[in-house]
Amino acid sequence: MTNVLSPMIELGAIIPGTVLAYFPIKKHLKVSRLRLFPILISSLICLCALCGFVCYSLKLKSFVFAIPIVLALSTAYCCSLKTSVWKSASVLLAVCGVFACIASITRAVDSITFPQNTTPWFEIKSAVLFNILCWMFVILAWYPATHGVSALLDDENIAQTWYVFWILPIIFILLNFFIIPWNPNILHTGRIMQGYIVISVSLLVLLLIFYALLYFIAKSLNRNNKLAQENQFLNMQRAQYDALKGAIEETRQARHDMRHHFAVLNALAEQKNWEELEKYLSSASQNIPDTELVLCKNHAVNAIIGHYYSKYKSNGIPFKLKIDIPEKLTVSESDICLVIANLLENAFEASMKLDRNKRRISMYAHPHSDSIILVSVENAFNGDITEKNGIFGSSKRNGDGIGTQSIRRIAEKSGGYCRFSHENGIFKADVMLHSQN
Repeated sequence: MTNVLSPMIELGAIIPGTVLAYFPIKKHLKVSRLRLFPILISSLICLCALCGFVCYSLKLKSFVFAIPIVLALSTAYCCSLKTSVWKSASVLLAVCGVFACIASITRAVDSITFPQNTTPWFEIKSAVLFNILCWMFVILAWYPATHGVSALLDDENIAQTWYVFWILPIIFILLNFFIIPWNPNILHTGRIMQGYIVISVSLLVLLLIFYALLYFIAKSLNRNNKLAQENQFLNMQRAQYDALKGAIEETRQARHDMRHHFAVLNALAEQKNWEELEKYLSSASQNIPDTELVLCKNHAVNAIIGHYYSKYKSNGIPFKLKIDIPEKLTVSESDICLVIANLLENAFEASMKLDRNKRRISMYAHPHSDSIILVSVENAFNGDITEKNGIFGSSKRNGDGIGTQSIRRIAEKSGGYCRFSHENGIFKADVMLHSQN
Protein backbone atom coordinates (compact mmCIF):
# COMPACT_ATOMS: atom_id res chain seq x y z
CA MET A 1 0.00 0.00 0.00
CA THR A 2 2.86 2.36 0.85
CA ASN A 3 4.52 1.89 -2.52
CA VAL A 4 1.25 2.71 -4.31
CA LEU A 5 0.98 6.06 -2.50
CA SER A 6 4.59 7.09 -3.13
CA PRO A 7 4.30 8.04 -6.83
CA MET A 8 0.88 9.59 -6.18
CA ILE A 9 2.26 11.86 -3.47
CA GLU A 10 5.33 12.64 -5.55
CA LEU A 11 3.17 13.78 -8.48
CA GLY A 12 1.02 15.71 -6.00
CA ALA A 13 3.77 18.36 -5.85
CA ILE A 14 2.22 19.68 -9.06
CA ILE A 15 -0.63 21.10 -6.93
CA PRO A 16 1.44 23.59 -4.87
CA GLY A 17 3.24 24.54 -8.07
CA THR A 18 -0.09 25.35 -9.71
CA VAL A 19 -1.21 27.39 -6.71
CA LEU A 20 2.05 29.37 -6.76
CA ALA A 21 1.77 30.02 -10.49
CA TYR A 22 -1.63 31.68 -9.97
CA PHE A 23 -0.48 33.93 -7.10
CA PRO A 24 1.06 36.78 -9.15
CA ILE A 25 -1.48 36.62 -11.93
CA LYS A 26 -4.75 35.99 -10.10
CA LYS A 27 -6.13 39.45 -11.04
CA HIS A 28 -6.06 38.44 -14.71
CA LEU A 29 -8.29 35.38 -14.49
CA LYS A 30 -10.98 34.97 -17.12
CA VAL A 31 -13.23 33.19 -14.64
CA SER A 32 -13.91 33.57 -10.94
CA ARG A 33 -11.42 32.03 -8.54
CA LEU A 34 -14.30 30.44 -6.65
CA ARG A 35 -15.25 28.57 -9.81
CA LEU A 36 -11.77 27.81 -11.13
CA PHE A 37 -9.79 26.57 -8.14
CA PRO A 38 -12.16 23.90 -6.75
CA ILE A 39 -12.46 22.32 -10.20
CA LEU A 40 -8.74 22.66 -10.94
CA ILE A 41 -7.47 21.30 -7.60
CA SER A 42 -9.91 18.38 -7.50
CA SER A 43 -9.04 17.48 -11.10
CA LEU A 44 -5.32 17.54 -10.31
CA ILE A 45 -5.78 15.35 -7.25
CA CYS A 46 -7.64 12.75 -9.31
CA LEU A 47 -5.12 12.99 -12.16
CA CYS A 48 -2.10 12.60 -9.87
CA ALA A 49 -3.72 9.61 -8.13
CA LEU A 50 -4.50 7.94 -11.44
CA CYS A 51 -1.08 8.58 -12.97
CA GLY A 52 0.62 7.54 -9.73
CA PHE A 53 -1.23 4.23 -9.80
CA VAL A 54 -0.18 3.68 -13.43
CA CYS A 55 3.45 4.46 -12.48
CA TYR A 56 3.24 1.88 -9.69
CA SER A 57 1.66 -0.73 -11.93
CA LEU A 58 4.14 -0.29 -14.80
CA LYS A 59 7.17 0.58 -12.63
CA LEU A 60 7.68 3.90 -14.44
CA LYS A 61 9.50 6.98 -13.24
CA SER A 62 7.08 9.65 -12.04
CA PHE A 63 8.37 12.34 -14.41
CA VAL A 64 7.15 10.19 -17.35
CA PHE A 65 3.69 11.39 -16.37
CA ALA A 66 4.74 14.65 -14.74
CA ILE A 67 5.92 16.11 -18.07
CA PRO A 68 2.64 15.56 -20.01
CA ILE A 69 0.61 16.68 -16.98
CA VAL A 70 2.60 19.91 -16.76
CA LEU A 71 2.28 20.50 -20.52
CA ALA A 72 -1.50 20.00 -20.42
CA LEU A 73 -1.72 22.14 -17.30
CA SER A 74 0.33 24.87 -19.01
CA THR A 75 -2.16 25.03 -21.86
CA ALA A 76 -5.09 25.26 -19.44
CA TYR A 77 -3.20 27.85 -17.38
CA CYS A 78 -2.55 30.15 -20.36
CA CYS A 79 -6.14 29.77 -21.57
CA SER A 80 -7.52 30.75 -18.15
CA LEU A 81 -5.69 34.11 -18.14
CA LYS A 82 -6.17 37.42 -19.92
CA THR A 83 -2.45 38.19 -20.05
CA SER A 84 -0.11 37.51 -22.96
CA VAL A 85 1.27 34.01 -23.49
CA TRP A 86 4.79 35.33 -22.86
CA LYS A 87 3.91 36.48 -19.35
CA SER A 88 1.87 33.46 -18.30
CA ALA A 89 4.42 31.00 -19.75
CA SER A 90 7.28 32.83 -18.03
CA VAL A 91 5.55 32.63 -14.64
CA LEU A 92 4.83 28.93 -15.09
CA LEU A 93 8.39 28.16 -16.18
CA ALA A 94 9.77 30.14 -13.23
CA VAL A 95 7.78 27.93 -10.83
CA CYS A 96 8.83 24.76 -12.68
CA GLY A 97 12.49 25.81 -12.42
CA VAL A 98 12.30 26.15 -8.64
CA PHE A 99 10.39 22.90 -8.17
CA ALA A 100 12.88 21.04 -10.38
CA CYS A 101 15.66 22.19 -8.02
CA ILE A 102 13.64 21.12 -4.96
CA ALA A 103 13.09 17.72 -6.60
CA SER A 104 16.86 17.29 -7.03
CA ILE A 105 17.46 18.13 -3.37
CA THR A 106 14.76 15.66 -2.32
CA ARG A 107 16.35 13.02 -4.56
CA ALA A 108 19.62 13.43 -2.66
CA VAL A 109 17.84 13.18 0.70
CA ASP A 110 15.99 10.07 -0.48
CA SER A 111 19.25 8.39 -1.57
CA ILE A 112 20.93 9.17 1.75
CA THR A 113 17.98 8.19 3.97
CA PHE A 114 16.86 5.17 1.97
CA PRO A 115 19.93 3.80 0.15
CA GLN A 116 18.16 0.50 -0.49
CA ASN A 117 15.23 2.14 -2.35
CA THR A 118 15.13 0.53 -5.80
CA THR A 119 11.78 1.93 -6.95
CA PRO A 120 11.84 4.53 -9.75
CA TRP A 121 10.15 7.09 -7.47
CA PHE A 122 10.77 8.52 -4.00
CA GLU A 123 10.19 6.46 -0.90
CA ILE A 124 6.94 7.65 0.73
CA LYS A 125 8.66 9.69 3.46
CA SER A 126 10.79 11.43 0.87
CA ALA A 127 7.71 12.05 -1.29
CA VAL A 128 6.01 13.66 1.70
CA LEU A 129 9.16 15.73 2.32
CA PHE A 130 9.10 16.83 -1.33
CA ASN A 131 5.55 18.09 -0.94
CA ILE A 132 6.34 19.78 2.38
CA LEU A 133 9.30 21.61 0.82
CA CYS A 134 7.14 22.68 -2.12
CA TRP A 135 4.37 24.01 0.12
CA MET A 136 6.95 25.78 2.32
CA PHE A 137 8.29 27.54 -0.75
CA VAL A 138 4.73 28.49 -1.76
CA ILE A 139 4.22 30.08 1.67
CA LEU A 140 7.58 31.90 1.54
CA ALA A 141 6.92 33.12 -1.99
CA TRP A 142 3.35 34.27 -1.33
CA TYR A 143 4.12 37.90 -0.51
CA PRO A 144 6.77 38.50 -3.23
CA ALA A 145 4.55 36.79 -5.80
CA THR A 146 1.33 38.64 -4.94
CA HIS A 147 2.97 42.05 -4.58
CA GLY A 148 6.34 42.40 -6.33
CA VAL A 149 5.91 40.01 -9.26
CA SER A 150 2.25 40.96 -9.70
CA ALA A 151 3.23 44.63 -10.05
CA LEU A 152 5.83 43.75 -12.71
CA LEU A 153 3.26 41.76 -14.66
CA ASP A 154 0.94 44.78 -14.67
CA ASP A 155 3.67 47.16 -15.83
CA GLU A 156 3.70 47.52 -19.61
CA ASN A 157 6.87 49.64 -19.58
CA ILE A 158 8.96 46.47 -19.28
CA ALA A 159 6.81 44.27 -21.52
CA GLN A 160 9.83 43.25 -23.63
CA THR A 161 11.43 41.61 -20.56
CA TRP A 162 9.02 38.70 -20.78
CA TYR A 163 10.21 37.86 -24.30
CA VAL A 164 13.55 36.65 -22.90
CA PHE A 165 12.88 35.81 -19.23
CA TRP A 166 11.71 32.25 -20.03
CA ILE A 167 15.25 31.29 -21.10
CA LEU A 168 16.55 31.37 -17.52
CA PRO A 169 14.15 28.85 -15.90
CA ILE A 170 14.39 26.53 -18.92
CA ILE A 171 18.18 26.40 -18.51
CA PHE A 172 17.85 25.41 -14.85
CA ILE A 173 15.14 22.86 -15.59
CA LEU A 174 17.39 21.20 -18.20
CA LEU A 175 20.36 21.27 -15.78
CA ASN A 176 18.30 19.47 -13.13
CA PHE A 177 17.22 16.84 -15.66
CA PHE A 178 20.83 16.45 -16.77
CA ILE A 179 22.09 15.62 -13.25
CA ILE A 180 19.40 13.00 -12.58
CA PRO A 181 21.24 9.66 -12.10
CA TRP A 182 19.65 6.94 -14.20
CA ASN A 183 21.08 4.43 -11.76
CA PRO A 184 20.52 5.62 -8.13
CA ASN A 185 23.37 3.42 -6.89
CA ILE A 186 25.84 5.72 -8.66
CA LEU A 187 25.18 8.36 -5.99
CA HIS A 188 26.75 6.07 -3.37
CA THR A 189 30.00 5.74 -5.33
CA GLY A 190 32.94 7.70 -3.91
CA ARG A 191 32.15 11.39 -3.37
CA ILE A 192 29.41 11.60 -5.99
CA MET A 193 26.71 12.01 -3.33
CA GLN A 194 28.45 15.06 -1.80
CA GLY A 195 28.87 16.60 -5.24
CA TYR A 196 25.25 15.91 -6.13
CA ILE A 197 24.02 17.60 -2.95
CA VAL A 198 26.23 20.64 -3.51
CA ILE A 199 25.14 20.97 -7.13
CA SER A 200 21.43 20.58 -6.29
CA VAL A 201 21.49 23.18 -3.51
CA SER A 202 23.68 25.51 -5.57
CA LEU A 203 21.27 25.37 -8.51
CA LEU A 204 18.35 26.36 -6.28
CA VAL A 205 20.29 29.17 -4.61
CA LEU A 206 21.62 30.47 -7.93
CA LEU A 207 18.16 30.38 -9.50
CA LEU A 208 16.63 32.35 -6.62
CA ILE A 209 19.50 34.86 -6.78
CA PHE A 210 18.94 35.31 -10.51
CA TYR A 211 15.22 35.81 -9.92
CA ALA A 212 15.96 38.43 -7.28
CA LEU A 213 18.48 40.23 -9.53
CA LEU A 214 16.06 40.25 -12.45
CA TYR A 215 13.33 41.57 -10.16
CA PHE A 216 15.46 44.45 -8.91
CA ILE A 217 16.66 45.24 -12.43
CA ALA A 218 13.07 45.30 -13.65
CA LYS A 219 12.09 47.52 -10.70
CA SER A 220 14.93 49.87 -11.54
CA LEU A 221 13.85 50.04 -15.19
CA ASN A 222 10.30 50.67 -14.08
CA ARG A 223 11.42 53.47 -11.76
CA ASN A 224 13.46 55.05 -14.55
CA ASN A 225 10.48 54.87 -16.90
CA LYS A 226 8.28 56.54 -14.31
CA LEU A 227 10.86 59.29 -13.79
CA ALA A 228 11.00 59.78 -17.56
CA GLN A 229 7.21 60.07 -17.64
CA GLU A 230 7.26 62.56 -14.77
CA ASN A 231 9.91 64.60 -16.58
CA GLN A 232 7.76 64.51 -19.70
CA PHE A 233 4.81 65.82 -17.72
CA LEU A 234 6.96 68.53 -16.15
CA ASN A 235 8.16 69.59 -19.61
CA MET A 236 4.57 69.68 -20.79
CA GLN A 237 3.59 71.79 -17.80
CA ARG A 238 6.49 74.14 -18.40
CA ALA A 239 5.56 74.50 -22.07
CA GLN A 240 1.97 75.17 -21.05
CA TYR A 241 3.13 77.71 -18.47
CA ASP A 242 5.26 79.52 -21.06
CA ALA A 243 2.33 79.53 -23.47
CA LEU A 244 -0.01 80.93 -20.83
CA LYS A 245 2.55 83.52 -19.78
CA GLY A 246 2.91 84.63 -23.39
CA ALA A 247 -0.86 84.79 -23.78
CA ILE A 248 -1.16 86.89 -20.63
CA GLU A 249 1.50 89.28 -21.91
CA GLU A 250 -0.23 89.57 -25.28
CA THR A 251 -3.55 90.24 -23.54
CA ARG A 252 -1.97 92.92 -21.34
CA GLN A 253 -0.47 94.61 -24.39
CA ALA A 254 -3.80 94.36 -26.21
CA ARG A 255 -5.60 96.04 -23.29
CA HIS A 256 -3.00 98.81 -23.32
CA ASP A 257 -3.44 99.34 -27.06
CA MET A 258 -7.21 99.21 -26.75
CA ARG A 259 -7.27 102.68 -25.17
CA HIS A 260 -5.58 104.15 -28.22
CA HIS A 261 -7.93 102.25 -30.53
CA PHE A 262 -10.97 103.67 -28.74
CA ALA A 263 -9.57 107.19 -29.01
CA VAL A 264 -9.11 106.82 -32.77
CA LEU A 265 -12.53 105.21 -33.19
CA ASN A 266 -14.19 108.00 -31.22
CA ALA A 267 -12.47 110.62 -33.37
CA LEU A 268 -13.50 108.92 -36.62
CA ALA A 269 -17.07 108.48 -35.36
CA GLU A 270 -17.31 112.15 -34.42
CA GLN A 271 -16.08 113.06 -37.90
CA LYS A 272 -18.59 110.54 -39.38
CA ASN A 273 -15.77 109.22 -41.54
CA TRP A 274 -17.34 105.79 -41.91
CA GLU A 275 -15.02 104.56 -44.63
CA GLU A 276 -11.90 105.23 -42.57
CA LEU A 277 -13.66 103.81 -39.50
CA GLU A 278 -14.35 100.55 -41.33
CA LYS A 279 -10.76 100.31 -42.56
CA TYR A 280 -9.41 100.99 -39.10
CA LEU A 281 -11.65 98.35 -37.49
CA SER A 282 -10.57 95.79 -40.07
CA SER A 283 -6.90 96.57 -39.48
CA ALA A 284 -7.20 96.56 -35.69
CA SER A 285 -9.09 93.24 -35.60
CA GLN A 286 -6.25 91.53 -37.47
CA ASN A 287 -3.81 92.56 -34.74
CA ILE A 288 -5.82 90.99 -31.92
CA PRO A 289 -3.68 88.11 -30.54
CA ASP A 290 -5.01 84.61 -31.06
CA THR A 291 -5.06 83.05 -27.59
CA GLU A 292 -7.62 80.38 -28.27
CA LEU A 293 -6.99 77.61 -25.77
CA VAL A 294 -9.59 75.06 -24.77
CA LEU A 295 -8.63 74.02 -21.27
CA CYS A 296 -10.26 72.44 -18.26
CA LYS A 297 -10.13 73.13 -14.53
CA ASN A 298 -7.60 70.40 -13.73
CA HIS A 299 -4.07 71.79 -13.91
CA ALA A 300 -2.31 68.49 -14.72
CA VAL A 301 -4.70 67.69 -17.56
CA ASN A 302 -4.32 71.31 -18.72
CA ALA A 303 -0.61 70.79 -19.14
CA ILE A 304 -1.05 67.60 -21.19
CA ILE A 305 -3.75 69.00 -23.46
CA GLY A 306 -1.97 72.33 -23.82
CA HIS A 307 1.24 70.60 -24.86
CA TYR A 308 -0.46 68.61 -27.61
CA TYR A 309 -2.64 71.57 -28.62
CA SER A 310 0.51 73.55 -29.41
CA LYS A 311 2.12 70.51 -31.02
CA TYR A 312 -0.87 69.92 -33.29
CA LYS A 313 -1.17 73.60 -34.18
CA SER A 314 2.49 73.86 -35.20
CA ASN A 315 2.09 70.79 -37.44
CA GLY A 316 -1.15 71.94 -39.07
CA ILE A 317 -3.40 69.34 -37.43
CA PRO A 318 -6.98 70.51 -36.77
CA PHE A 319 -7.80 69.71 -33.15
CA LYS A 320 -11.39 69.74 -31.91
CA LEU A 321 -11.76 69.71 -28.14
CA LYS A 322 -14.61 69.37 -25.71
CA ILE A 323 -13.12 68.89 -22.27
CA ASP A 324 -14.76 69.09 -18.85
CA ILE A 325 -12.37 67.63 -16.28
CA PRO A 326 -12.92 68.95 -12.73
CA GLU A 327 -10.10 70.26 -10.57
CA LYS A 328 -10.54 67.53 -7.95
CA LEU A 329 -10.74 63.96 -9.19
CA THR A 330 -11.66 60.66 -7.56
CA VAL A 331 -9.94 58.95 -10.48
CA SER A 332 -6.14 58.83 -10.22
CA GLU A 333 -4.74 62.03 -11.73
CA SER A 334 -1.61 60.28 -12.98
CA ASP A 335 -3.74 57.58 -14.64
CA ILE A 336 -5.90 60.05 -16.55
CA CYS A 337 -2.80 62.01 -17.61
CA LEU A 338 -1.10 58.84 -18.88
CA VAL A 339 -4.22 57.79 -20.79
CA ILE A 340 -4.66 61.22 -22.40
CA ALA A 341 -0.95 61.50 -23.24
CA ASN A 342 -0.90 58.04 -24.85
CA LEU A 343 -4.09 58.69 -26.81
CA LEU A 344 -2.96 62.08 -28.10
CA GLU A 345 0.55 60.84 -28.89
CA ASN A 346 -0.83 57.91 -30.89
CA ALA A 347 -3.20 60.28 -32.70
CA PHE A 348 -0.28 62.61 -33.51
CA GLU A 349 1.87 59.79 -34.90
CA ALA A 350 -1.02 58.54 -37.06
CA SER A 351 -1.76 62.07 -38.33
CA MET A 352 1.86 62.74 -39.33
CA LYS A 353 1.62 59.87 -41.83
CA LEU A 354 -1.18 61.67 -43.69
CA ASP A 355 -1.25 64.62 -46.05
CA ARG A 356 -1.96 67.92 -44.32
CA ASN A 357 -5.43 68.23 -45.79
CA LYS A 358 -6.46 64.84 -44.36
CA ARG A 359 -5.26 65.37 -40.79
CA ARG A 360 -7.80 65.83 -38.01
CA ILE A 361 -8.10 64.90 -34.35
CA SER A 362 -10.99 65.33 -31.93
CA MET A 363 -11.13 64.66 -28.23
CA TYR A 364 -13.97 64.55 -25.73
CA ALA A 365 -13.56 64.03 -21.99
CA HIS A 366 -16.09 64.52 -19.21
CA PRO A 367 -17.21 62.96 -15.94
CA HIS A 368 -20.03 60.43 -16.20
CA SER A 369 -20.49 60.36 -12.44
CA ASP A 370 -18.51 61.21 -9.32
CA SER A 371 -16.35 58.11 -9.80
CA ILE A 372 -16.17 57.74 -13.61
CA ILE A 373 -14.34 59.77 -16.28
CA LEU A 374 -15.01 59.11 -19.97
CA VAL A 375 -12.34 59.93 -22.56
CA SER A 376 -12.77 59.58 -26.32
CA VAL A 377 -10.26 60.40 -29.07
CA GLU A 378 -10.81 60.15 -32.82
CA ASN A 379 -8.19 60.65 -35.50
CA ALA A 380 -7.76 60.01 -39.20
CA PHE A 381 -5.18 57.38 -40.17
CA ASN A 382 -3.75 55.85 -43.32
CA GLY A 383 -5.64 52.57 -42.95
CA ASP A 384 -2.51 50.56 -42.05
CA ILE A 385 -3.22 48.82 -38.71
CA THR A 386 -2.00 45.48 -37.38
CA GLU A 387 -4.51 43.90 -35.01
CA LYS A 388 -4.68 40.42 -33.53
CA ASN A 389 -7.19 39.34 -30.87
CA GLY A 390 -7.95 42.95 -30.03
CA ILE A 391 -4.27 43.83 -29.51
CA PHE A 392 -2.77 46.41 -31.84
CA GLY A 393 0.75 46.12 -33.17
CA SER A 394 3.27 48.89 -32.76
CA SER A 395 3.97 51.16 -35.73
CA LYS A 396 7.48 51.92 -34.44
CA ARG A 397 8.83 48.42 -33.74
CA ASN A 398 8.04 44.73 -34.03
CA GLY A 399 5.61 43.53 -31.41
CA ASP A 400 2.53 44.83 -29.64
CA GLY A 401 1.87 48.52 -29.20
CA ILE A 402 2.86 49.54 -25.66
CA GLY A 403 0.68 52.66 -25.71
CA THR A 404 -2.61 50.82 -26.29
CA GLN A 405 -1.63 48.07 -23.83
CA SER A 406 -0.82 50.69 -21.19
CA ILE A 407 -4.20 52.36 -21.74
CA ARG A 408 -6.00 49.03 -21.44
CA ARG A 409 -4.11 48.12 -18.25
CA ILE A 410 -4.79 51.48 -16.60
CA ALA A 411 -8.49 51.33 -17.49
CA GLU A 412 -9.08 47.74 -16.43
CA LYS A 413 -7.09 47.76 -13.19
CA SER A 414 -9.81 49.81 -11.45
CA GLY A 415 -12.82 48.19 -13.09
CA GLY A 416 -13.03 50.47 -16.14
CA TYR A 417 -12.73 49.53 -19.78
CA CYS A 418 -11.29 50.66 -23.09
CA ARG A 419 -12.40 50.01 -26.65
CA PHE A 420 -10.50 50.65 -29.87
CA SER A 421 -12.22 50.68 -33.25
CA HIS A 422 -11.30 51.70 -36.78
CA GLU A 423 -13.51 52.18 -39.81
CA ASN A 424 -13.42 54.26 -42.99
CA GLY A 425 -10.05 55.75 -42.19
CA ILE A 426 -11.03 56.84 -38.65
CA PHE A 427 -9.48 55.35 -35.53
CA LYS A 428 -11.45 55.79 -32.32
CA ALA A 429 -10.48 55.09 -28.72
CA ASP A 430 -13.08 55.10 -25.92
CA VAL A 431 -11.81 54.82 -22.35
CA MET A 432 -13.72 54.67 -19.09
CA LEU A 433 -11.66 55.35 -15.97
CA HIS A 434 -13.18 54.29 -12.68
CA SER A 435 -12.27 55.45 -9.20
CA GLN A 436 -10.14 52.96 -7.25
CA ASN A 437 -11.83 53.85 -3.96
